Amino acid sequence: MNPKVKEKYNNYPLKVKTEILKLRDLILLVANSDEQIDFLGEELKWGEPSFLTKSSGSTIRIDWKNNNPNHISIFVNCRTKLISIFKELYPQEFDYIGNRELRLPLDQKYSEQKLLKCIELALKYNLVKNNF
Repeated sequence: MNPKVKEKYNNYPLKVKTEILKLRDLILLVANSDEQIDFLGEELKWGEPSFLTKSSGSTIRIDWKNNNPNHISIFVNCRTKLISIFKELYPQEFDYIGNRELRLPLDQKYSEQKLLKCIELALKYNLVKNNF
């Protein structure tokens, strides 16, 4: 793991760290299990853990913010249609903020299967965007 990213994870409150590392594991599961995803790795972008592809998809960033302490967030590029696609597929499953954020509650269950699909769509965005 990139030392700067590791430091970022280690600076989260324990409960947040546990949940955000679970989210990280889901992202890495998708990134490393689909041959169409040209995953480059994880680094900090805008101070947030970020998962990059070479050309297959859009960067995914994840973070927790003090001003929204009961959620962790997945951020996607606001110039994509990803949040619109997620809303179309799962209108009630997640909280969406604007055109770049999917918010996950720390204290409530959510569908990992549906979240995995959102992660896959983001990491393969350039391959699938014309299907929507």
